[in-house]
Amino acid sequence: MSALLPHLRDISLKSGEVLHNPGETLSHIYFPTSCVLSVILLMRDGAGVEIGTTGCEGLSGSVAIMLGTLVAPSQTICQVPGAAKCLPLDAFQDAIRNGSQLRELTQKYARASVTLMGQSIACNRLHTLTERCARWLLLTHDRVRGDNFSLTQEFLAMMLGVHRPAVSIAAGALQQAGFIRYRRGQLTVVDREGLESASCECYRVAMGQLNGNSASH
Repeated sequence: MSALLPHLRDISLKSGEVLHNPGETLSHIYFPTSCVLSVILLMRDGAGVEIGTTGCEGLSGSVAIMLGTLVAPSQTICQVPGAAKCLPLDAFQDAIRNGSQLRELTQKYARASVTLMGQSIACNRLHTLTERCARWLLLTHDRVRGDNFSLTQEFLAMMLGVHRPAVSIAAGALQQAGFIRYRRGQLTVVDREGLESASCECYRVAMGQLNGNSASH
C-alpha cells in the first residue's frame, strides 16, 4: 500500500460539497480523515435521503468498485466538513489487483456498506424519527472524534428524509432530555449514554458491522 503514497493528495471538504452525482464516471476515491461523507439516493423531484455514510473507517465508492462499475449509482456529498485524502481511481485499481490486502479490506468494507444500507431501509420504516435522529447523531459523533460538529437542521432533515419541522421536534426532544445541545448550526453531544438510550437497535448493529469490517487508514 506504500505505492499509493505518491498519488495521495490532502484536501479539505466543505459541508454540502458534492463529490459526484448519479451516472457520473468515477475518477477519484476519497478517504475521509476528519470529514464525514454521505451517500444520497435522489428522486426525480430532487428529494433525497441518506442511504450510507463514510467516515475515517472507510472510503468512498467501495461498492461500485467491487461491482466492477466506474459509474456512480448515487450522489456522494460531504456531510461534516473536514479533511480527506484524494486518490486517482486508476492508481487505486492498480493497487487492488492480484488479491492484495487492500483489495480484501475494500471488499469487507463494501459488504458492510451494503448490509448497513439494508439496515437503514428497515430503520426508516420501523423506528420513530427521534430514534433515527439519535442513531444518526451517534454515528456522526463516532466519526468526527469530538463532541462538537457543524450541522444545520436543513441538512439533518435531508439526511433523515423528512421535512424540517419534523426534525426540529425530534432534535428538540433530545435537547430537552439533556442529551445534546444545539445552537446556531453547531451541535454538541452532552450525554453520550443518554443519546444511546434514545437510539434504536440499529446503532449497535451498525457499530458491529463497522468495527468488524473497517478499512481504517
